[in-house]
Amino acid sequence: MSPTSPTPARAAASFRALALPAALLALGLFFTLRSPEFLSARNLSMLAIEVSITAVLALGMFLIILPGHIDLSAGSGVGLIGGLSAVLIFEYGWPAPVALLIGLVAAAGIWLGMGSIIVKERVPAFIITLGGLLVFRGLHWLVIHNATIPVSRGGETNIFSSLTTYYIPPTAGYVLAALVVLVLAVAGWRKSRLPGADGEKIFLQTFLAGQLILLFVLICNAYRGVPLPALVLAVVTFVIHTLTRQTPFGRYLYAIGGNEEAAVVSGVPVAKVSIGAFLIMGIIVAITGFLQTAYAGASTTTVGTLMELDAVAACVIGGTSLKGGRGTVFGVLMGALIMAALLNGMTLLAVSPEAKYIARGGVLALAVWADVRLSRR
Repeated sequence: MSPTSPTPARAAASFRALALPAALLALGLFFTLRSPEFLSARNLSMLAIEVSITAVLALGMFLIILPGHIDLSAGSGVGLIGGLSAVLIFEYGWPAPVALLIGLVAAAGIWLGMGSIIVKERVPAFIITLGGLLVFRGLHWLVIHNATIPVSRGGETNIFSSLTTYYIPPTAGYVLAALVVLVLAVAGWRKSRLPGADGEKIFLQTFLAGQLILLFVLICNAYRGVPLPALVLAVVTFVIHTLTRQTPFGRYLYAIGGNEEAAVVSGVPVAKVSIGAFLIMGIIVAITGFLQTAYAGASTTTVGTLMELDAVAACVIGGTSLKGGRGTVFGVLMGALIMAALLNGMTLLAVSPEAKYIARGGVLALAVWADVRLSRR
């Protein structure tokens, strides 16, 4: 192999970088031809909400997969935490902010406990979280009494119900977009001044990101404005990207997933970092639970069902290795967008529920197979 020839890992990464936009474009063209409503401002706004919910959970799953773990209880946790907060509001009359805070603290404590058991007792995450899937699902049904629990009392609007029904006004949306683009431009300029930085590439990336942000705001403003879940996703994305790329915590996650023994020898606090990942996952499960329950309008026995598989699929589609040590936030976002677009398009085409399950399972299996094949190169 010549010095200028691409390595197998770099070739695989390049293939994924091209395959993801191509797959998304193919999905968009297919659903647009079958149902022109797919590209309507209203549907794209709804898609933005669905993508945001899926992507938020997928970003939490990303932190769990990076060090080589898995979380099969995330979907059940989404239903449980959303249901707990809904019950506190609807049946006990608690203020919505307090109910959401209780749900957030409960989720953080539960996932902190699971992470401690997995790491300190060296129990496979697959087993503990599989047990959590069953326990949390049962607790969810118990908490809501197998009934439908609204997220507000008497139809009144509160912070919980507004999570997926509030839209940023058009003018405010443009202002936010301008601020985000400005931040990206400053960050790109600072990055381009680093030794060895490719200034032209950084400029093109920043320019493209700015154009996409502006296009997103234009599309959303054609309906009601930028949906609040999109801002939640933006904040979560910024936090996770910063953690994984600009902090020792993130570097430790990659090191543990790449070679745990070498990480231990290098002095990486493996236990603390892995448990910390589960703690953050608990917080993200709570946020997703609030969003998903608010989007449904009530807590029901089906809220959160199989969401953990969509999150895993989004990670794997985006290039995250199930063995750990490899993946990017951008890839996870692209994977979540593909999964959400697939489900949204099938809903527009009135595809039967059983066919949706088959499609989701097939996409997950195909993504894992592709990951294995590309990892062998």
